[in-house]
Amino acid sequence: MAARTLHSLSTSPLFLLLLLSALSPPTKAQQPYVNNHQLACENRDFDNITNGFTCNGPRSCRSYLTFWSLPPYNTPNSIATLLNASAAEIQTLNNLTSLTTVIPTRRLVVIPTTCSCSGGGGFYQHNATYRLSGERQETYFSIANDTYQALSTCQAMMSQNPYGERNLTAGLNLLVPLRCACPTANQTAAGFRYLLTYLVAQGDSVSAIAEMFRSSTPAVSSGNELTSDNIYFFTPLLVPLRTEPTRIVITPPSPTPPVATPPQSPPVDPQGGSSSSHKWIYIGVGIGAGLLLLISILSLYFCYYKRSSKTASLIEQNKLTDSSTKRSLPTTSTNQWSIALSNSSDTTSGLKSAIESLTLYRFSDLQSATSNFSEENKIKGSVYKATINGDDAAVKVIKGDVSSSEISLLKKLNHSNIIRLSGFCIREGASYLVYEYSENGSVSDWLHSSNKKKSLTWRQRVEICRDIAEALDYLHNYVTPPHIHKNLESNNVLLDSNFKAKISNFGVARILDEGDLDLQLTRHVEGTQGYLAPEYVENGVITPKLDVFAFGVVVLELLSGKEAVTTVDKEEKEEMLLCREINNVLGGENVREKLKEFMDSSLGDEYPLELAFTMAQLAKSCVAPDINSRPSIAQVLTTLLMIVSSSIDWEPSHDLLHDSGSLGN
Repeated sequence: MAARTLHSLSTSPLFLLLLLSALSPPTKAQQPYVNNHQLACENRDFDNITNGFTCNGPRSCRSYLTFWSLPPYNTPNSIATLLNASAAEIQTLNNLTSLTTVIPTRRLVVIPTTCSCSGGGGFYQHNATYRLSGERQETYFSIANDTYQALSTCQAMMSQNPYGERNLTAGLNLLVPLRCACPTANQTAAGFRYLLTYLVAQGDSVSAIAEMFRSSTPAVSSGNELTSDNIYFFTPLLVPLRTEPTRIVITPPSPTPPVATPPQSPPVDPQGGSSSSHKWIYIGVGIGAGLLLLISILSLYFCYYKRSSKTASLIEQNKLTDSSTKRSLPTTSTNQWSIALSNSSDTTSGLKSAIESLTLYRFSDLQSATSNFSEENKIKGSVYKATINGDDAAVKVIKGDVSSSEISLLKKLNHSNIIRLSGFCIREGASYLVYEYSENGSVSDWLHSSNKKKSLTWRQRVEICRDIAEALDYLHNYVTPPHIHKNLESNNVLLDSNFKAKISNFGVARILDEGDLDLQLTRHVEGTQGYLAPEYVENGVITPKLDVFAFGVVVLELLSGKEAVTTVDKEEKEEMLLCREINNVLGGENVREKLKEFMDSSLGDEYPLELAFTMAQLAKSCVAPDINSRPSIAQVLTTLLMIVSSSIDWEPSHDLLHDSGSLGN
């Protein structure tokens, strides 16, 4: 009886369904977030998260990737070649005019692809092929995280390529498994037809990403098994989509539009009216408009006269200024002001403009604030610490006329990584510029000073590099007109109380005129040895790449703790340039050991070697002798943001310093 019952149950469809369910592996309803685990290349104990998204839906599907446009991958053709996609589809989906249209730097591009379940590992992926270049040393880490912007992982590449890390040579073709996925049954039932691999950007949140793609926050959270809103930029996040995506437009909020004036209809004669009345209407309107224009001109003249009178009054009547207020005036006579302002037309316009927008300090107040410019208050050179109304400031003393171009530039700059000019004073042929105070001195003080302070941590160093790059990016790409700093060095990078870096000393900054955005020439070469690009020293060529070169040297200083120029042999007066030394470090064999030896000994082992290698590679590209081989500061900043993001999550236990097989021999 029991056997008959068992037989009948075994032939029952319900029993067979339950049996299949019991024997089948459990199906996940979503994919786990990679959570920055892709940074530890040798560690593969992350439950296969780094190898790819698990096949838990259809074997193949339409999916979408995102990619930040960066040279040389900034056209539909070049991006399609890199990602093994259709250039025509990229052009159409992103609303581009042709296959060779240059896409603005750092614009997010949507890439349509076919996502398939791999035969061996059971992971979703879209395969691309990458040919190793001989121009620079590349690793699985740099290819996955830099070239492919974290669309792949070094773990996945290492598991699917037959070449060891030490055997990567120019000309090899590598399989690059790009991270993609297909919707699960639960996601399809909820109306989601596609999954898009989104590269998280700085400042993104789960809700903002969901809103960007018209998805929902719960769908994004559950689709990535997120238990909190903690996500890392430069990591891939799956976004469930109900419809195909369109071109992504990320724009700042537009200014409030001016109030529109209703269009004026031409006057129409009433029925039975005469042309004479029509004519008088026109005459009345003309007289009214003329009176309005006259009133406007008189008002402008009155405002200008009042402002001029006020300025002259302030200069001539400095005795009336209350010394307890911050807006104090220089103790210079009207005569002295006239002499100072008449030295040159450039100085005149610069200082007159500065009077109206900057604080004017009395010399006696600056004397009091700096204890009469005492040695105890001297910061360095001719810069003194001052206390004005309880606030710390730095006063820079310049013999002779102040640079009106420096004042004009600094007063219009508004960036947290550029030192702020708050006011000035002119007295007896000397100029006194008052800046915000940087409590922690310069980067040079921390790296090279004989009375060296505590060592900077790895995280502080990479964040300083990012701060400098953001300031230069602002100068090169967002100031109108663009400017070149021309004098970047570790001495001119100041650190506030939170170790936020601010670049200073804009005395030789150069404007890039509209017609000469790419190239300018000069016969007057000035600057500090070791920071000057070869094309500038040899031919006086000035481009934004001049700042990129100097930036690369500062990065090398932060990595090594060494100065830009060191004396090798005092008798022979032989010197070693840091910008050349890095070529020996990253070239040839034993790169790992040479890099460890190059790194600042004060760091000990408290840094991730893989990221240090990426930083060193970046610096090497910045100091390339060939100007065309150097990246733009925008490209530099993109790589640095990835390194900073990775460093935030790094802990000494994750370090690869003692692992074998990384960075070659």
